[in-house]
Amino acid sequence: MPDLPDRTSPKAARILAAAGEMLRARGNRGITIAEVARKAHVGKGTVYLYWATKEDLLVELIGRDFLAVADEHIAILTADPELARPSRMLPHLLGTAADHYFVSALDGEDDELLGVLVADPRAKRLVDTLGPRAVMHRVLPLWRRDGLARTDWALTDQAFALHALITGFVVAQQKHNPPLEIVDSGKVLGAAVTALLGPERADAEQLRNTAADGLRMLTEIRDTVLEIIKDATVSG
Repeated sequence: MPDLPDRTSPKAARILAAAGEMLRARGNRGITIAEVARKAHVGKGTVYLYWATKEDLLVELIGRDFLAVADEHIAILTADPELARPSRMLPHLLGTAADHYFVSALDGEDDELLGVLVADPRAKRLVDTLGPRAVMHRVLPLWRRDGLARTDWALTDQAFALHALITGFVVAQQKHNPPLEIVDSGKVLGAAVTALLGPERADAEQLRNTAADGLRMLTEIRDTVLEIIKDATVSG
């Protein structure tokens, strides 16, 4: 796959940076290609060399945020297989997403910020591929297989319960940021995940297997995100 535009073009990098600043400040409805071009100090036609529409530009911008999340998790899980444990992975996953503004906005369907992008099929594919809840659903069978989650209830029921826990935690953080009287919200979430899924009984080999399969899953996810980004670009 060819390099992404900003790896070979300083102009494309400036356009993406300008669009990101404007999206955070004004929301999707407050952005035009002409304004992005002025802020990036390029001609309007230069933007169209890389993106056919404003939506293409913003989909790539958001996709790059998702790509950064995938890269961070691949690096960390490679360095520390212990991160494959549910009590560590889920707090880290949500914390990483929270650090990536556009990932959080899209996962939370923030239509005030993103406007029609929330319903864009490519944006939906990003959430369905690498949203925190999507990753959780994909990794839960691995946890059950390798002694990291209880198996005495149906997978669908367990997935629903875990989804509800994660969703409730996200909502609580949004309403109380920082959480009321909680010093380490990640530790609280990790304890809640263990209470729901049961003790993590994996031995060293099982944990290595979980981490290895998790890395393969993340690599596949990363490839999908790259495909979405590539499809949004004229040069792709």
